[in-house]
Amino acid sequence: MKLYEKIVLVENILKDKKVAIGFSGGADSTLIAYLASRVSHDVLAITINNHLFPDNFINHVKNMASKFGIKHHIIDIDFYEDEDFLKNSSSRCYSCRNLMYSKIKEFALANGFDYVCDGNNISDLVMDRPGILITYDKKFKTPLIEARLTSKEIHEYLDKSNITYSRSTTCLATRIPTNTNITKEKVKKIKKSEKILSDISGCELVKVRDFNELGVCEVNDFSKIINTNALNEINDKLKLCGYEKVCLNLTPIDDNEEIILDFDSNQFKYQLPFTVNLENTKKHITKNIISENLEQIKMQKITINENGLIEGYDLKNYDEALTEFMNIMPKIRRNI
Repeated sequence: MKLYEKIVLVENILKDKKVAIGFSGGADSTLIAYLASRVSHDVLAITINNHLFPDNFINHVKNMASKFGIKHHIIDIDFYEDEDFLKNSSSRCYSCRNLMYSKIKEFALANGFDYVCDGNNISDLVMDRPGILITYDKKFKTPLIEARLTSKEIHEYLDKSNITYSRSTTCLATRIPTNTNITKEKVKKIKKSEKILSDISGCELVKVRDFNELGVCEVNDFSKIINTNALNEINDKLKLCGYEKVCLNLTPIDDNEEIILDFDSNQFKYQLPFTVNLENTKKHITKNIISENLEQIKMQKITINENGLIEGYDLKNYDEALTEFMNIMPKIRRNI
């Protein structure tokens, strides 16, 4: 299916509905808000302010909602008051989304919006993002997944349509390694450091990973900082923020996520970055199961392995392989 056809499919899904959107102002939720503003009966963008987002986050979502002419509501949840969240376990994103989505759905339903959705796209399903389980558990609709839109396609459409969106909407807690306590001081240091890195690099997408005394800088474009003066300035200013050592990750940030299969001789393999809960997954596969055991579910053209390996066979070409893979991914339920 071509990009335009996928966009039309999303519009048809949203058409004439009362649509509530979990809205961050990032590419995915911006696309839904934009399309819904054109075809939906009524649209409400709901934003969670958890006090852990980058600078200008709230101003941006307000401006975008106003630009699209849709209703907007901000729910304030101070995550610094949640002791379990501050412990920063490996399941933090699951716990975080559980709290946020509960509030979003509660407010949406209380205000008469029966179609509650988020901006997850098909690329999210192959990333290590356990929060997707909350999307399923809370029964949020996922129009971008239904249309099989990837992050790369979403960015392409928004850019071609001259629709602005924020490329920096991820929670700053993700900059802190798991099992390391989250504190206001650490988040403040990260936020200040990212503002410095953004100003010097001119990049839309920057991150500073916090490893206590070590700060690791990530950007999506090195062109403005590969010179001695810029690197020295970043080093000096981030040390003033509290880092003893400052490093630069030489792999650029790339949020244009797409799905590429290892396809050969009518077969493919794709290794997911998580293990699969086969018992839970089986509940969402209504047909075509040939055999199953504790390690895998074998279907007519797809085998799902507990270790996260997805295998396809008897496929005519790459397009058929990609279609089969994308069709099975929304049915897979991962382990946390």
